[in-house]
Amino acid sequence: MLDSKVPSGPLTQKWDAYRAGAKLVNPANKRKYTLIVVGTGLAGGSAAATLGELGYNVLNFCIQDSPRRAHSIAAQGGINAAKNYPNDGDSIWRLFYDTIKGGDFRAREANVYRLAQVSNNIIDQCVAQGVPFARDYGGLLANRSFGGAQVSRTFYARGQTGQQLLLGAYSSLSRQIAMGKVKMFARREMVDLVVVNGHAKGVVMRNLVTGEMERYAADAVILATGGYGNVFYLSTNATSSNVAAAFKAYKKGALFANPCFTQIHPTCIPHTGDYQAKLTLMSESLRNDGRVWVPKNKNDSRPPNQIPEAERDYYLETKYPSFGNLVPRDVASRNAKEQCDAGKGVGPTGFAVYLDFSDAIKRDGRDVIQKKYGNLFDMYRNIVDENPYETPMMIYPASHYTMGGLWVDYELQSTIPGLFVLGEANFSDHGANRLGASALMQGLADGYFVIPYTIGPYLAGATPGAVKTDHAAFAQAESAATDLYRKLLAVGGKRTVDQIHREMGAVMVDEVGMARNAAGLKKAVGQIQQLREEFWQNVCVPGSAKDYNLSLQKAGRLADYLEFAELMATDALTREESCGCHLREESQTDEGEAKRDDDNYCHVSAWEYTGYGNSPKFHKEPLDFENVELTQRSYK
Repeated sequence: MLDSKVPSGPLTQKWDAYRAGAKLVNPANKRKYTLIVVGTGLAGGSAAATLGELGYNVLNFCIQDSPRRAHSIAAQGGINAAKNYPNDGDSIWRLFYDTIKGGDFRAREANVYRLAQVSNNIIDQCVAQGVPFARDYGGLLANRSFGGAQVSRTFYARGQTGQQLLLGAYSSLSRQIAMGKVKMFARREMVDLVVVNGHAKGVVMRNLVTGEMERYAADAVILATGGYGNVFYLSTNATSSNVAAAFKAYKKGALFANPCFTQIHPTCIPHTGDYQAKLTLMSESLRNDGRVWVPKNKNDSRPPNQIPEAERDYYLETKYPSFGNLVPRDVASRNAKEQCDAGKGVGPTGFAVYLDFSDAIKRDGRDVIQKKYGNLFDMYRNIVDENPYETPMMIYPASHYTMGGLWVDYELQSTIPGLFVLGEANFSDHGANRLGASALMQGLADGYFVIPYTIGPYLAGATPGAVKTDHAAFAQAESAATDLYRKLLAVGGKRTVDQIHREMGAVMVDEVGMARNAAGLKKAVGQIQQLREEFWQNVCVPGSAKDYNLSLQKAGRLADYLEFAELMATDALTREESCGCHLREESQTDEGEAKRDDDNYCHVSAWEYTGYGNSPKFHKEPLDFENVELTQRSYK
């Protein structure tokens, strides 16, 4: 049985009780401990800065050439907090409930309530750092609405909230770097986790510029390496985003939880061709003022401005009158797919719906809309070469975020003692579907306000500096990583990494995407296994391992994806219910909505690695709901 370590007592008092009783490391002893933080996004950057501020010695690694280029920079719409500045009825409890309900009751109550509790602290922290949140005419912080909520609780910085929050964290991180408490290592990729006597004690990194393997020892390791959305090949993630660090930890004994819970974002610029490398997000905030519609008639190829109002189907407003265009992402995405599958899709491929701002521009004026969304409109125009002020945007769902991740307990510690996992890399807060503007909230909550408390009890019982890089476990991990890259270079096949990745992505989109069924998932498992054999027999990786070799980097990541994709499909196959983003076609309501099976699947699915090519071992953590009633989600 997995031990979540959730404190006893009333839900509203658990976090306070935990902090009151947690073991501490005194300030004089903190400087004796070394911590590794992998990742410099909102979770990793805030964690490294905060732990350095506390006095720990921190080694911080990023895959990019600068911490400022972590993928958190791409987040657009905003960050949630229960400040209730608009005085529209928000509260910590309401934010907690909306998040639990939005995740279709597949998240741990205590973790989600803690997230809602510390949300307000995040805003205060970021304002103190100088993050330029939008303000109203009187100078107070402004809020806007996001999907799955009937209050305005989202703080934002135009359409570049992630960038501004990341710069805030980076300013704090830079201070600690200058003080010598944080040592920054850029262009490093984690190729293995080092485990000694069952505890995480370091990592092996590959220097992406020189190709050299580097060993780093620490008293604890923190992974904040993001999600695995690029398993679908086309996604809104940066192309360097990958599952490698988390998957290496999984292969060393960390359980992977709910890998099939992947979010398909409803507002992305549609794909245009087979050779496209990635997709571009259009912020969910646009659904505040944009209206989603398709032509009522199938195969209607007229330009949108020539389709009269009476022949337009504003399907979200019709189907979900209480929430309208601000339904949660999984609901909006499935409905867009349904419309396109029914022949009502628009654009050259037929896989798009309209997001129309004409009514908002008439109501508020172009200047108001431009102030809210100007950079997003400019981005759309630069990519699509159409003016969204004059013609509706075309949008379609795309892979965006992953709710699954390494299993962690209440302390954010994995099943490997000493390995802590933050942000999107863990599974803990969003259940089967993440509400918009909650990713930034979780990343900063974990880094600024949770891990500084929860890592203390582990370190209080550990001897600082007990393991050095000359330990045999480091040599074994380095040797295994070196052999892997040597093997990849030696295949000498005829297919590029991108070709095989693109083919795997098509399998994942078709069979493990927005709608899934048993036959398709079984088919996907077989196809992934065949592709994995094809990869190791016929991939072409040019160049050498002793310089900056992008093909070799991609090959190493795809090798992990080809194993991980099978785990995703296996997880989806064994969860014979629909919940949130995970729609099993065999389990739907009469109205086509996700139908949960709380009697059999009200649990976290956690998988244990059992060796290459072997079936993973299943574990489960039952989810107990003592404070909310399990109900069928309804946004009507």
